[in-house]
This record gives sequence, structure tokens and C-alpha cells, in this order.
Amino acid sequence: MQDDLLLRYSRHIMLPQIEYAGQEKLTQSHALIIGAGGLGAPVAMYLAAAGVGTLTICDFDQVDLTNLQRQIIHTTAAVGQNKALSAQATIAKLNPEVKVYAETIRLNEDALAGRVSVADVVIDCSDNFATRYLLNQLCFNHKTPLVSGAAIRFEGQLSVFDFRHEDSPCYHCLYPDVGDDQELRCADNGVFAPLVGMVGTAQAAEALKILLDIGHTMQGRLLLLDALNAEWRTIRLKKDASCAVCGH
Repeated sequence: MQDDLLLRYSRHIMLPQIEYAGQEKLTQSHALIIGAGGLGAPVAMYLAAAGVGTLTICDFDQVDLTNLQRQIIHTTAAVGQNKALSAQATIAKLNPEVKVYAETIRLNEDALAGRVSVADVVIDCSDNFATRYLLNQLCFNHKTPLVSGAAIRFEGQLSVFDFRHEDSPCYHCLYPDVGDDQELRCADNGVFAPLVGMVGTAQAAEALKILLDIGHTMQGRLLLLDALNAEWRTIRLKKDASCAVCGH
């Protein structure tokens, strides 16, 4: 690692849980981020700032003026641009040492499976159940750790599904797919601007811990945030033996 990188990452290297070896591990890691919106914005920025060497950012949507209230990776000048490309441009200014691949079209299942298979961690920052269920299945198939987050109105949630461990529950254990396609979307319900930052930065922290293999992640637990009343709650999650994805 060159002197300028040692200086850039010096506050990480000072931590005994990370040190030089851990930072070097981050520079060689690959994170797949699905969605460059409210959650994906802080996830991408913190992973890039922390020195994760390769980021693949998937988003086929364009930056809209209404996004700027919370999607801090995009600027007013980026309105009308593809979100993945806008995120790529911001990260290039934040940390040019990070390699960013922007996926600007909607990936089919086979293409997405290919991206999951080469990633060290997947961070789900999507806003629809179809994508969440698909990512859950693909991460289970490839035994890739999945960091899942969601935010709406003033409520957020976060969990980790680490399929490298046999006892890990999956997203389907938490929310079984019963064919109900009712979605809660920010466009219809609104969202408190800092909420997505609170959840997104927590997702970034979980992803970094997975890549560094330090501490305890949110595997087997669900973190619930009520930002309006400043309340954080954690509930235990167990693997569902009858789960259609991960059950026996």
C-alpha cells in the first residue's frame, strides 16, 4: 500500500480490529450494491470512503428532483442522469482508488446471478419485494452474505443473512412470499430524509464487518428503527425449517 493510501486509511489502520492487514483485505474486496437511491447512496459512499476496492452499483433509474431530499450521492446537476452513473461519478471524486462498475439496465436473473457469484457481500438497497426475494434466493444459492435494509416514512429496519452459516435465516423466513405484491413506496408514503442515511450507514457498517470478519453482525437479528420517537429495537430471528428457500 502506497504512502498516500496509508495516510488516507490511517484511522482504520489504527484500530486493532482492522490494522494494515484488514485494510489491505478491504482494498481487495468486492461489494455488490443493488440500488443507488436513499439507502444505496450512503452505502456506496461509506464503502468507497472506507476503501473497499471494487463496487458494482446496479440501478436502471434516473435521478429525479424529488430524490435529492435524501439521496445524497446525487447532485442537482445529475437530475436526468442514470443513478448508477451519477453514483460512479461522485465516488470518483470521493476516492479515485476505488473501482466502480455501473450497471445501468435492469438485469435479468441470470445476469444478476453472475454479479452475485463474484461479490464478497451483497447489499440490498432496493425498494420492492420482487428484487428482495430474488436477491435472497441468489445469495442463498451462491452462499454470499446479504445485508438487507428498508426505510419508509419514519421507520427503518436492517438484518444480515449470512448463508456461509447453516443456522442463518433468510429474507424469506422473515417475510414469506405469499403472492401479495402490495408495496410501500416513498413516492406514495413519503420518507424522513435522515432515516435512509441512518439505515444505509448501518448497512455499510455490517458489510464492512463481514468483509473484515470482525465483531458480531446482525445475522439472526432484526434491527427496527423508529426515527420519530428515537427508538431502536432488536428482535431475534430464527431459521424457518419449512422455508421454501433455506428450509430442509
